[in-house]
Amino acid sequence: MLRLYHLIIGSALVALVPLGIKYSLPHLSEPKTVQTTPVVQASKSPNSTEVNIWKKILGKTTAPSGWQVAPCEGNAPLLCVFTKGKLLGTVEIGIYPLEKNPDFQKKLLAAGIPPNTKVDYQNPKYQTQLLTALRSWVTDYYNIFSKDRQASYGNQIVFSAHPPQPVTIGKLQGMRYGFTGINQQNGVQEQHIGHVAFDGSALYVISSAFDPASETGKFDKLEDWTIFQPYLYAIAADLHLPK
Repeated sequence: MLRLYHLIIGSALVALVPLGIKYSLPHLSEPKTVQTTPVVQASKSPNSTEVNIWKKILGKTTAPSGWQVAPCEGNAPLLCVFTKGKLLGTVEIGIYPLEKNPDFQKKLLAAGIPPNTKVDYQNPKYQTQLLTALRSWVTDYYNIFSKDRQASYGNQIVFSAHPPQPVTIGKLQGMRYGFTGINQQNGVQEQHIGHVAFDGSALYVISSAFDPASETGKFDKLEDWTIFQPYLYAIAADLHLPK
């Protein structure tokens, strides 16, 4: 997603969001061609990788009848959701090394975890402390988005934050969070869902949305996004994390 708030969050995490991402659907030379993963091409950037990270971490995938889920072609860190070669939406992942994220280092320290110390995150003690740090991260996330929406929309859009929920993301403890922007006249203006987890060396942020103003990590239709949400939860729970 390439809106202003992503630049704000990117600065907070001291990481760059991939730029110049474009979509192109594969040419279907024959009417009977089987389902083909949409192509996502990304220009080179400091945060780009040679291989889409989803190809390394994706576990079991589930999807509504007639839909497919697979890593997008190209090096952009996107998971494609599509049907009959038509792209319905994408899920985006950002990976932020702890060494380049002083803000989360402070959150870990405040929760009682020295950031430069190896700890057993399967230990219930550290799981509790880690969730405290992740909740603090989510609180900052909400504050950033709330201020951005107030500046952008004023009182036209109501910002409604979802209560953060502890979840498992692969073998990691994490948090699910999100918010909905409600236009009092036209209903849902946007809705974002994210998962955040920490493996001891990097923060993983997995997100998607219904947000017409975003370019990546989003669905074009609210109906499709609403249908896919429970499948996103299942996919996140079965990721091969930690790597």
